[in-house]
Amino acid sequence: MFTGSLVAIATPMRPDGAVDFEAWARLLDFHAARGTAGVVVGGTTGESATLREAELRELSVRACEQLRGRVAVIAGAGTSSTAGTVERVAWLSELPLDGLLLVTPAYNRPTQEGLYLHFAAAAAAARKPVVLYNVPARTAVDMKPATVARLSRVAGIVGVKEAVPEAARIRELVAGCAAGFAILSGDDATAREAIAAGARGVISVTANVAPRRMSEMVAAALAGERARAEQLDATLSALHRELFAEANPIPVKWLLAEMGLIGTGVRLPLTPLAPRYQAGVRSAARLAGVLS
Repeated sequence: MFTGSLVAIATPMRPDGAVDFEAWARLLDFHAARGTAGVVVGGTTGESATLREAELRELSVRACEQLRGRVAVIAGAGTSSTAGTVERVAWLSELPLDGLLLVTPAYNRPTQEGLYLHFAAAAAAARKPVVLYNVPARTAVDMKPATVARLSRVAGIVGVKEAVPEAARIRELVAGCAAGFAILSGDDATAREAIAAGARGVISVTANVAPRRMSEMVAAALAGERARAEQLDATLSALHRELFAEANPIPVKWLLAEMGLIGTGVRLPLTPLAPRYQAGVRSAARLAGVLS
């Protein structure tokens, strides 16, 4: 289930910051028609830090109802509180989701043992498959491969999204984790190399705007078609870079608005893309065939 090109989908918002559910439906159809294997609702790109519980529930329910098994639906369930995460995975498990994505606690900087106990507690409360998420550039804590290997043997934990952009990290995870444990790249720029090192796919920011091209690139990489994967990835490389010109999801939401898929809303403390970055994002989008 957790393989291929999955999208860390943006949450469309109106100018006042309210969730735009009409645009949400458009985005879901956009991905279902273009080869996306799964959508992660309420992840980092979905502005998880400022989504209310009721909003996360509504977004998840609507995604499940609209996609109806055509595309996997995974909800972002992680918080910096173990007790809060346990509560969240419990109520999310009541929904017809395919899985839960749990990011490492941010700001409080737990030890490796604390990470193990945190995720083990969450998995015990969950009734859906759990995918771990390690993104030290944002959370200020790096969950080491040895800890992931321990967690890969905990019932209910089925994979990890690894955002450390090093093929050596992927190889270490492949070597240490339980058989069948799904390793997914969390870094678009190195996803192709991660797949060559043993990852099963990517949870992508770029796929928000170039879902078909990302799906084709990942499929080629998984099939061992190195030259084709490199060719497809080359058209996306500038986009991988420019979508992080400012903090994610600022650039990708601006580009989605340019494509006419969503409005311009972004929720404070994030702000709209600064004018000085817009030409770079637009140029990268043209190279990728996203804009004419």
